[in-house]
Amino acid sequence: MWPDRRLIDLFRIEHPILLAPIAGAMDAELAIEVCEAGGLGSLPTAMIDPAQVRSEMARIRGGTRKPVNLNFFSHKPPALNNAHQVRWRERLDAYYRELNIDPAAPVPVTNRVPFDETLCGIMEDLKPEIVSFHFGLPEAGLLKRVKATGCKLISSATTAEEARWLEGQGVDAVIAQGYEAGGHRSMFLTDDLAAQVGTFALVPQVVDAVKVPVIAAGGIGDARGIAAAFMLGAAGVQIGTAFMHCPEAKISAFHRAALKSLPSNGTVQTNLMTGRPARYIVNRLVREVGPISDLAPEFPLAAGALAPLRAKAEAQGSADFSPMSSGQAAPLGRAMPARELTRALAAEAQALMQRMAG
Repeated sequence: MWPDRRLIDLFRIEHPILLAPIAGAMDAELAIEVCEAGGLGSLPTAMIDPAQVRSEMARIRGGTRKPVNLNFFSHKPPALNNAHQVRWRERLDAYYRELNIDPAAPVPVTNRVPFDETLCGIMEDLKPEIVSFHFGLPEAGLLKRVKATGCKLISSATTAEEARWLEGQGVDAVIAQGYEAGGHRSMFLTDDLAAQVGTFALVPQVVDAVKVPVIAAGGIGDARGIAAAFMLGAAGVQIGTAFMHCPEAKISAFHRAALKSLPSNGTVQTNLMTGRPARYIVNRLVREVGPISDLAPEFPLAAGALAPLRAKAEAQGSADFSPMSSGQAAPLGRAMPARELTRALAAEAQALMQRMAG
């Protein structure tokens, strides 16, 4: 038995294990498998178009009748700054020339879509049981429409202050995202990366700050991490990197190989890949340009100028410019099917907590 059933009852799931919505690294298949194992599967929408959101949700509804989480980014679209873009291209110029790419070629358009009227309409049509946001929450009018659907609402906080703000806006649960987590930092009340704290310092502070259930995220890859999260007051966990080891994850061969051999210090927070701090596997670009650079344009514009470099390098067998997200617990991952992994994590965590209690 789980020691805290609030999240289980809130989401109507069997195990309080949430699949982190990893944009660009998963699709409906992974979400279905986690749902069918009793966890909460998630579908990230930030890197797919509206038609794909509908088609992927249709696949999920065709593969499982269990509740699902539909995830959106809620960042503000950036203001274009040509001077900033030019400086970024100039910093990358040597790499363009090394790979025989025209430095004057147009910058590809980057795709990180924020929650807007179109996506809100799709959400209203699809009626997911849970809706989650990253980078705070959408503006008041859109948020009111989300709540009107009756779905459960969750969002990520990286500080106790952000958690209190989210609770004040009416969320049903808060994800406490520690510094160890892979993917983008969900900071929205601060941009001070140095002030970010680790999961197991953050979780009890968030638990003390809010009354809604808290979901621990970051650095959790096995039963020990799950048990520790519950000991600190969490009602559930959100896991991403551990599921990227699964065959259902849609990651490149480069990314999969890097995860298998990743040392404990093989990741870093960097703004180079998109313009916003996120935890990625260290590669040549990160070592030589970053990890943090004032030259990187505002999120998500930094990714555009990197796209040609990534494509050319990967064609030559190199991940020098590839964005490979990963949390710090990657070495704990096991290459097993997602349904099997979800059930194993749940069983092992419950057994461990029973031994600790007995």
